[in-house]
Amino acid sequence: MSERLIYLPLGGAGEIGMNCYVYGYGPQGKERYILVDLGVTFPDMDGSPGVDLIFADIEWIAERADRLDAIFITHAHEDHIGAVGHLWPRLKAPIYARSFTAHLARLKFEERGHDELAIKTANKFPEMVTAGPFKVGFMPISHSIPESSALVIDTPAGRIVHTGDFKVDTQPGVGEPFDHEAFSELGRSGVKALVCDSTNVFSPKPGRSEAEIIDNITALVADAPKLIAATTFASNIARVKTLAEAGSKAGRSVVLLGRAMRRMVTAGIETGILTDFPKVVSPEDAGSIPRENLMLLTTGSQGERRAATAALSRGKYLGFQLQEGDTFLFSSKTIPGNEMSVARILNNFSEMGVDVINDSDLYHVSGHANAPDLSQMHELVQPQFLIPMHGEHRHLRAHAKLGGKNGIKSVIAPNGTMVELQGNEPKITEFVETGRTYLDGRVQIGAMDGIVRDRIRMALNGHVVCTLIIDENDEPLGEAWCELSGLAEVGASRAPLIDVLEEDVNQFLMRAGAKTLRNDDRLEEEIRKIIRKSADSEIGKKPETTVIVSRLG
Repeated sequence: MSERLIYLPLGGAGEIGMNCYVYGYGPQGKERYILVDLGVTFPDMDGSPGVDLIFADIEWIAERADRLDAIFITHAHEDHIGAVGHLWPRLKAPIYARSFTAHLARLKFEERGHDELAIKTANKFPEMVTAGPFKVGFMPISHSIPESSALVIDTPAGRIVHTGDFKVDTQPGVGEPFDHEAFSELGRSGVKALVCDSTNVFSPKPGRSEAEIIDNITALVADAPKLIAATTFASNIARVKTLAEAGSKAGRSVVLLGRAMRRMVTAGIETGILTDFPKVVSPEDAGSIPRENLMLLTTGSQGERRAATAALSRGKYLGFQLQEGDTFLFSSKTIPGNEMSVARILNNFSEMGVDVINDSDLYHVSGHANAPDLSQMHELVQPQFLIPMHGEHRHLRAHAKLGGKNGIKSVIAPNGTMVELQGNEPKITEFVETGRTYLDGRVQIGAMDGIVRDRIRMALNGHVVCTLIIDENDEPLGEAWCELSGLAEVGASRAPLIDVLEEDVNQFLMRAGAKTLRNDDRLEEEIRKIIRKSADSEIGKKPETTVIVSRLG
């Protein structure tokens, strides 16, 4: 039986976030596997109310966990590492990552009570990790978090370069610069497939360096008349450092607000990534410092409701309260889908008289490669073919077209698309069922289980609980009663809605035959129909309805 080399995205292809990619090699049905990244995406109130986190559905690889040799994490952004603590118990394979990423992965394991020895610290390429038929190296690459890596994956069928998230930046501030010669050397060695970040394929200009915004930030902080606060992605340690240094140069005491901000800076110092971070003061000690001499660095650049930025916009956070004439800088770009949450914060600050700066050109640069940078990567690596990843379907398609312009064959493979790579042409051979897993409180549930769907229905339509008691003779004992949630109290008839519903249900019970009163299922269905119809007539809503029938004897 001939061996095959496969690529299978379970998350991250056809969407931005929740990255999870399978590579396999061996005879069909007996392949050995590695997994690249175990990330999360974040819920929203429209589609997943009450959900805490969203993971890729890993059922396919979990069923084959006995043939999974290793998990490799490219970098420490949550959409690549965020699910390791939640999903690892179903996989149990060793996890490999570079020092900074491994440090944060161990913290996640510690929170979940897992064995931290399962996380192995890997050195950078050309050192390789052997995992079954694969040899995998961590090639340093520039991104908006330290120690990001492309993966060099050597197999008996050829070499794959999996870029992870990247940008072409030779002056990233913190972390390793993009090394053109190193990637060119990979290209000269022969690369079968380039599996490549597609996030910024629609940006036509070359990406900008982190170094280009340092002077703008420094000048803004120096000129701020009163207290200044700034938010950015906590994981963008280079930006956090730039902001902190700007505060320090302006003679301000720097305060880190938000758990993620403190955790990232601590991790950077403990792993040697940050060697000269400016001195910070605790929120408690900041109370004795004049406000105009403070600079706050806060979490929550995407409008996260429980983060420090949102808390400040609603009033106080750890004793801090913004005032008229203060300045608040968003050193970030709003991710699509978060616009309303961010706008709410901007308006709250505006009502306080705070001067909000939200110019992403002057005070932010992206961590992803733009179209000219992607073309540069194609030219350096010279792959036999290109597989776009890390993007919505439109991103993948545009990236494939860009590859075609550069003379490279491409295959568009969204989540669940299995591609064989061993020949001279990539070949789609199978479609695997993929989906999402929700972390709902402490429990993992399937996105299609109906739990969140019912929650949405209750939110949209309200809820009625109707309770009745049936005696030993199968006759109603007293009258049925209703409890309402999320519904108007008075409807078209001007009578209380609860009275209307109870009257209609009790009228039905007086008319109901013995056969109906003996059958709980039929009784529940008839009452449910009556309540929904009556509520629709009164208030124009058909509420979710729960009928409780209690029988005596």
